[in-house]
Amino acid sequence: MGKTGLMRLAATALAAFTIGATAAYADDDMNDPYRAPALSALAGKKIAYLPISIGFDLAQAWGGVVKTEAERYGMSFSSQDPNWNTDAMAQGMTALIAEHPDVIVTQNPDMQSLARLLKQANAEGIVVVQLNMQGAVQTDAFVGPDFIAMGEQAANMMLAKCGAETQTSHKVAIVQGVLTGGVSYYQVQGMMKVFNEHPEIQIVSSQAADWDASKARAITETALQQHPDLCGVIDVWDGQGIGTGAAIKQAGKQGQVYFITSGGGAQSMCDGLLDGTYSATINYNAPGMGRDAWTAITTALQNNQGAGVIKTQIYSPTRVMTKDDVQAGTCWDPQQYAKILR
Repeated sequence: MGKTGLMRLAATALAAFTIGATAAYADDDMNDPYRAPALSALAGKKIAYLPISIGFDLAQAWGGVVKTEAERYGMSFSSQDPNWNTDAMAQGMTALIAEHPDVIVTQNPDMQSLARLLKQANAEGIVVVQLNMQGAVQTDAFVGPDFIAMGEQAANMMLAKCGAETQTSHKVAIVQGVLTGGVSYYQVQGMMKVFNEHPEIQIVSSQAADWDASKARAITETALQQHPDLCGVIDVWDGQGIGTGAAIKQAGKQGQVYFITSGGGAQSMCDGLLDGTYSATINYNAPGMGRDAWTAITTALQNNQGAGVIKTQIYSPTRVMTKDDVQAGTCWDPQQYAKILR
């Protein structure tokens, strides 16, 4: 065989080898080598859900998202409803630790009530994800807004309406939740950091409504009676802010008193913006928090470092909204998620 023939034969053999190798590589490449270990780390694991109450929009969204994804990946999901009772919640946490699920997803009623139990759960190898309200003990993950930053943001928004550059009384009221609850405690901390630098702002009322809309209404009614020239109100949660807004409307001050609140973006938030109950809101997207909680769970179960070894703060993005931002589908329907948890 001549030189030309040998070269052609070699080229043919090389081409055949290349095609075969490429096919084999493609075959291997189609089998994701990382998926099976990830799925194995999740399969059969047990998630227990213990919010302050199942019966309000935030908890429905968080739990609905986590339950949907858990069942998709072969995990079990159970929930308890303490119905806003701190003692019942502590008892529920104690019982869960004894049952030893792989993961507990919870929401602290305040800074201290569950602290010892959260620490105990981690010590016994249970992954703990805290939602929305940070406790005194850091666990595998906290998922929720940076409430100090949110408080600063709300205060700066209020300054634009009631600060030194405005022709107003500069009087502001704050409606808190539970004083030692993370949502309230840290937001107010952020607000006062800003307001203390602006002596023109007069905080004429700063009281706890304990997440109760009727108490928020009574507090705001009193503030408006004592200070009819009140410039603005900040309520730390839109769920109780419904009462705050009702008091402003009843006093004939809607559109005059600038009212800021915050929440997870349920349909009631959009409704409140459209009807003037709220002047502006800070939306931290509760279904998005549910997704972040799911991410925290899957990360903790796959890292093989042990419960409580790696601690993470996952801060939820926020969006300021006014009436002009509301369109069809801007807010979500709590019933969609409530059905999942039934």
